[in-house]
Amino acid sequence: MGYAYISIIEGNPHLRSLLGWHLQHVGYSVCQSADFHHAREVFYTTQPSLVVIDAELPGGNSLEFCQWLLQQRQSLILMLSARNTESDIVRGLRAGADDYLTKPFGMQEFLARAEALMRRTRNVAPPTSLDYGDLKIDLVQRRVYLQGQMIELTPQEYSLLYVLAQNDGEPLSRSELLRRAWPDYIDNPRTIDTHVLSLRKKMETDPRQPSLIQTVRNIGYRLNLDVLKPEPSWYPSVNGQLPPIQAKTGS
Repeated sequence: MGYAYISIIEGNPHLRSLLGWHLQHVGYSVCQSADFHHAREVFYTTQPSLVVIDAELPGGNSLEFCQWLLQQRQSLILMLSARNTESDIVRGLRAGADDYLTKPFGMQEFLARAEALMRRTRNVAPPTSLDYGDLKIDLVQRRVYLQGQMIELTPQEYSLLYVLAQNDGEPLSRSELLRRAWPDYIDNPRTIDTHVLSLRKKMETDPRQPSLIQTVRNIGYRLNLDVLKPEPSWYPSVNGQLPPIQAKTGS
């Protein structure tokens, strides 16, 4: 059980620590965050099975964060809230929460609900790919397909593309990309530019006028999902098998 991660996003440091201590005591690995910015970074590094969210966290919208988590197709959500009206509970569940626990609550009830959700994660197979129409990222084989052709990427290029894809079209700064996509600490944001150039040469029709991996002025880069066709004709419809294709390497 020690490798089953639970992420706690709670603004009250005392409650956050208490919840973490009890979860660790029963055998879970726990990561704690006081805000959504840190929680996103933690998500990419730990891939938690369960996320416990404080609905009233200052400086962030918990409902929007729930919707973001749903897009990742990775974690179940337990929402904690002092709001106990029916409309509040319905709003939280419709935003994506799998369970809703009102404050104040007993620690045994919290643990029982967390453990019930964790049992559900054992029966749900993790996603094997990210599909964005013409672009498919195979998470098992660590392969990338664009318009039916396999693109041969280096491990670092794959990691960079994966992080860009996970951000659903929103831009990421060079420093954020370094933190999320590089296994070791590197204090040179221009390293990103070199790898982006390499990705463009392999994936863009015209690398000098990129439409897929776009530069966002004064910020960094984004993956432009709007240029990808939603239902590519090459995508296999039987047994989920990819068609035999020739590798495209580029230079």
